[in-house]
Amino acid sequence: MKRRVVVTGMGAVSPYGVGIDTMWEKLKKGISAIRTLTSVDISKHLVHIGGEVPEFDSSRFVDAKDARRMDKFILCSVVAAQLAMEDADFDLDKEDLTRFGVIAGSAAGGLDTIQKNHEVMQQRGYNKCSPFMVPMMISNMAAGKISIKYGLKGMSKAVLTACATGAHSIGDAMRAIQYDDADVMLAGGAEAGICDLGLGAFTCAKTLSKANEEPTKASRPYDIKRDGFIMSEGAGILVLEERDHAIKRGAKIYAELVGYGQSSDAYDMVAPDPEGNGAILAINNALKDANINVDDIDYINAHGTSTHVGDIAESNAIAKVFGDKEKNKKLVVSSTKSMTGHMLGGAGAIEAIISIMAMREGIIPPTINLDDIDPEVANLDFCPHVAKEKKMDYVMSNSFGFGGHNAVLIFKKP
Repeated sequence: MKRRVVVTGMGAVSPYGVGIDTMWEKLKKGISAIRTLTSVDISKHLVHIGGEVPEFDSSRFVDAKDARRMDKFILCSVVAAQLAMEDADFDLDKEDLTRFGVIAGSAAGGLDTIQKNHEVMQQRGYNKCSPFMVPMMISNMAAGKISIKYGLKGMSKAVLTACATGAHSIGDAMRAIQYDDADVMLAGGAEAGICDLGLGAFTCAKTLSKANEEPTKASRPYDIKRDGFIMSEGAGILVLEERDHAIKRGAKIYAELVGYGQSSDAYDMVAPDPEGNGAILAINNALKDANINVDDIDYINAHGTSTHVGDIAESNAIAKVFGDKEKNKKLVVSSTKSMTGHMLGGAGAIEAIISIMAMREGIIPPTINLDDIDPEVANLDFCPHVAKEKKMDYVMSNSFGFGGHNAVLIFKKP
């Protein structure tokens, strides 16, 4: 008998700033976080826009010396974890820390650290880089630093499945609790790849929008004028807890995590299966895991990156499983990447948080900038422009990554 898993804490760092409240209020109002970039010299680049995490005082979370030894993706992860832990309100003296673990990853790790140290090596020699370069750049160090911060001695590891990283981390943490390998897990993902190296690489891959003149309108999932995704930074961490453990300590419960589906497209390094077969398999696996039917899902927070092939494949996969809006008038789908941009390894965790907040408040955040739907995109209710009030009992969050990695999460109202 699998143990039940609930969400008892959440923390986020996003292009809206530190914390969930501001992010959520702006998402409900359809306010974009995409701006002209300030952390890179945009005169060197074809892409000038993105979703940067604004400067914030990190001293409440880590001391200055420690912060200097963290890449930004690690710092964002540690901050999100602290917010989640404060939200969950643990007394760690009463917890068995050998049963308390972390799964957190990043798609690219410390790209900025790699770039800066390479520049030092070129200018001053290969023995002049920082002695902290390796622990600053490796993707597992977010989980490592979180475990060290709280003395968590349960499993500690990183998942790395490109843009599905955050969702896979949450799903794998769910399994750890279900099968009695842990009682509590911190889980999520992060990314901070806005630097010359990251921006240049994705530009050369022809995946980024170049709509520099109107940053807030550049991310436009499903719209005929979409021209690529917007690179963003951020981190999301959830506290997952065995249900009876949470009830015993009087924890507030945001949602129950009831379904987790995985699959591989086994098709291409970057392009999705055009028929959406991998996405369909992951969705069906999540529904089976949750032991519910397609009619039970009220809202899907889609992967919806604003790329041509990705939006078509995912939307048609959803329609094949759930029916289009003529057959399924209940289902609402939206892409909050239209406002946040794409946080890559952090996207799945941030969007899990958004999905839970939507269900909790009965408000579906919109897909903004959807003025003229691409006729190749499935006929779904994409909640264009304006948020929609709706009672929700089950919500789904989709995440799909380069390499064909697919992860789907289903949350239930407690």
